[in-house]
Amino acid sequence: MNKIITIGREFGSGGREFARRLAETLGYEYYDNEIIMEIAKNTALSEEYVRQVVECEPHKLYPITIGNSFSYVDNYAQQQIQSIYYAQSKILKELAEKSNCIMVGRCADYILREYNPYRIFIYASLDSKIKRCVARNNGSEKYSEKEIKKYIEKIDKQRAKYYEHYTDQKWGNKENYDLCINTTNLVIKDVVDVVAKMLK
Repeated sequence: MNKIITIGREFGSGGREFARRLAETLGYEYYDNEIIMEIAKNTALSEEYVRQVVECEPHKLYPITIGNSFSYVDNYAQQQIQSIYYAQSKILKELAEKSNCIMVGRCADYILREYNPYRIFIYASLDSKIKRCVARNNGSEKYSEKEIKKYIEKIDKQRAKYYEHYTDQKWGNKENYDLCINTTNLVIKDVVDVVAKMLK
């Protein structure tokens, strides 16, 4: 069986960089946005719509013809959301069977539980996450720290809601992971070096 590592992460914690660097160090395949693209292909839905559903912000789908009830709209929207989750589950399992890999988010730790993945969760203090977001922004867009803080809290809340809806588990609960890493004031590359040695 292939070695699978799943990465859950708080926004701004450096989790995506950690996952990418760890995949490079271990020589594993790395899947993140690629999953979104594959879901879009499998469902004939736009990548933008799929991304918003996965980030727990689905569009309201209005009826094409006049006279349909709002309950129909809600049911149709729910069917679309469910179809995305089913496609996501199918794609994650197909990718897991291809090669050793690292998967970011998408409830991969739960969906792939029968593959016995090594489950990692990356988190950090709010101040540290704000600093990372400011550094990553590199001055290209002007946001106040208050705006960044609000955005971080919004994204983390959405990720928790999505995860908990499909898994009945608490997002970020240490009991659901094999390794939890606090990246506050740490250099991600240094953390990767330590973890890679542990996993080799």
